[in-house]
This record gives sequence, C-alpha cells and structure tokens, in this order.
Amino acid sequence: MTRGRIVFVDDEPDLCAAAADWLDASGFAVETFCDPREALGSIDSMACDCVVSDIRMPGLSGLDLLGNIRQRDPDLPVILLTGHADVPLAVEAIQAGAYHFLEKPYDADLLVSILDNGVERRRLKREIERLQRGAEDIETRLIGTSPAMATLRRAVQRLADIDVDVLITGETGTGKEVVARALHDLGRRRAAPFVAINCAAIPETIFESELFGHERGAFTGAQGARQGRVAYASGGTVFLDEIESMPLALQAKVLRIIQERMVEPIGSNQQIPVDVRFIAATKVDLKTESEAGRFRSDLYFRLATIDLPVPPLRDRPEDILLLYNVFARRAAERHSLPFRELPPELGLELSQRRWPGNVRELKSYAERMVIGLESPALAPASSASLPELVAAYEAKLIAATLQASGGATAEAAERLGVPRRTLNEKIAKYGLRLEPELGETSPG
Repeated sequence: MTRGRIVFVDDEPDLCAAAADWLDASGFAVETFCDPREALGSIDSMACDCVVSDIRMPGLSGLDLLGNIRQRDPDLPVILLTGHADVPLAVEAIQAGAYHFLEKPYDADLLVSILDNGVERRRLKREIERLQRGAEDIETRLIGTSPAMATLRRAVQRLADIDVDVLITGETGTGKEVVARALHDLGRRRAAPFVAINCAAIPETIFESELFGHERGAFTGAQGARQGRVAYASGGTVFLDEIESMPLALQAKVLRIIQERMVEPIGSNQQIPVDVRFIAATKVDLKTESEAGRFRSDLYFRLATIDLPVPPLRDRPEDILLLYNVFARRAAERHSLPFRELPPELGLELSQRRWPGNVRELKSYAERMVIGLESPALAPASSASLPELVAAYEAKLIAATLQASGGATAEAAERLGVPRRTLNEKIAKYGLRLEPELGETSPG
C-alpha cells in the first residue's frame, strides 16, 4: 500500500525526475509538474495527500500555488522548498497556511519524514470528518418522510455492509452521489477512501491514465509514475458518476477490472490487485443505451445486478417543505443570516412545483431565498385569516399528494401520515375529485 499520493512541483525537469525516482523508491505515488498551473489543475481532479513545491517559479510562484490550494482545499498540506534568501518569505508562507518549508539543498530523508507527517495529518482529518458524518443517522442524509424515501433508506441500510457493486439510477439532481456516500460511510469500507469519478468531466485522452495510472515514460509527458484512482481507492469505494459518458473503448477495461479486481497501469506489464467496491450512477436508461449500441451490454448487466433507483422530487411532494427548511437553515447558518419560515401560501406553491432540477434545484432556491436573491412567487394574502390559509394549504397538499399517487387514496393516506378514513373525510370536505381519464386531482 502506498505511503501517500504526492504532487511535486519544480520548474527544473532534472529536479522533478530525481524527486520522482527517490519518492517512488520510498513508497510514495508521486506525480511531478514543471508547470505549476498544470499542477493546480491536476490537484483539483485527483485524490492528493500532500504537495511539495519550489517557491520561485515563473508564471505562478509557490506562494501563489499555496494561495490557490488554500482556497480550494484548505486541509491539503503544502511543503515549500526555498533557497537561503527565501527563508523570510517561507516563514511568511507558514503564517499563510503552508504546512512546512525546507531550505535547499534539503535532506531527502527529512523530506520523507515531513511527508509522512503531512500525509498522516491529512488522513487523520479525513477520519475525523468521516466519524462526524458517521455520527449522523441515515435520516439526516436521505431526508424525507415519503414512502419512496423510506424504501430508499431501507435499501441503503441493507446494502451498506454487503460487498456488492451497485448501480444508482435517477434524474439529474436527485442526490445519487449522496446515496453512494451513504452506502460507503455506513458500511465496513468507511475508513478507506471514497473516490468519486465524474465520467463526463475527464477528457477521453487522459481517462485511462486517471483510472488505471501509468509508469514513468509510458507516453510523452509521463515524467513520473502515477497511481490511478482505482488503485488509490483500494480498501474503499470507487464511485463512477455519469457512467453513461464513459468512452466505449474504456468500458471493456472497466468491465474486466470489475470482474477480476486487477488493474494494469499504462506502460506496465504487471497487474495490481485492488480491493474496491464499485458504485456507478446514471441519469439515463442504460438498458436502452446498450440496445442502441451506445453502452456495452455486458457492462450494463454486470452493474445492474443491484439497481437502486432514486425518486425524483415531483414524486414525493410531501418532502419538499421539509427539504427546503433543512437547506434554508443550513444556508442561514453558513452565511450568518436569519432563517425565516415560509408563509403558508408560498410553501404550498413550492410543494406543487415540478422541480425539473430536483433536490439540487430546491437547494439552490433555498440558498437564494436566505441570501435575498429570490423573490417569493406569491405574496402573503392580506385578507385571508390563518384558518383559511391553513385550510387552503391542506387542500392543495392533499390534491398534490393524490396526483402523485395516481389517485390511490390508500397510498396518499400513507404518504400524508393520516388514516384513510380521515383522508376521505378531508377529500369530501374540500370537494376534491380525481379525473380518471387524466389521472389528476382537481377541485370539485
């Protein structure tokens, strides 16, 4: 197992090559960059444990690199390499958040020791965050009182500790990655990495290297060996988001890894065993895609052994206000702004929206409301009394729930958490009826 994944940045290629050799020999997975801008882009897309950077480089200095990293990932340790004249500058960098600095020429063993400490600090921070997440019960992750969400929570609890690959299906914005993280954090792999890979965001030219890694000199620009994300996740979980976007040529190799749990880095003749759980997610019908030849059918059938659907928000209208309040309270706390309850008529209007962007759209709306960038769709009615507002809200919520359940009063009563007899009385009270030919509920 690797001692950690290191990014080494220096504008002198010989120093990068030498560092790659002895860091690799010391048991680290290292990737070197002569261009700090390229390094910054790679740090964004890889699971990095520590960064080592020269302080004086053209275009982007080590201090600039540190500042950018601190904005994006404040817990990532950055070690700066300095000349004698740069020591005061390095001290300033420590005050700005650098983890350590070494004066050139530095002792290689000392750098290895500092890297070990930095990597351990990084892993400890992740473990603390994991424990904090684990302290949350599943209801705080998969929020909702609807039957659909109760079913989803039960499935996640059953599958979390069963070492089987899972395909999560659902529309954009429904929370597929939240479900994947719950499967990981609530299972036996929780202490190991959760590596999320957005298959739509990685250029096809570097996809194979990102997943499987490469050996030094495997292709032009491969100045050092690189551990792939699948090998890095060994012991944990690989989450392949938007897997429908994975290039067809790569799908065969991914299928082989899923079946054999072995990876072969580019330029290597040796296969590396990996102990990972694969969770994939898609917003399209992969069966249809495979029948059309746009997705490998054998990979689809391998992934679809366990198909875990995530319901769209429009199918659980009773969860909308609950989710809004959770998101709005979190946003208010994050921005140190007051939280205000929605007026009943606006809450009703939100519960009847279609929300094509699903939970993600609702979360953005809640944040804009808290900040004051969203105007309420409805203004409070000045002439209506509180009982009238409550009655109007109740009537429209019942109508929306009946519509979502296709007019089935038993299902609607379960969703609303009331006896069926009570629901029938309220349907009669408010004059609601179901239009059989349209499958919609409307006032009588």
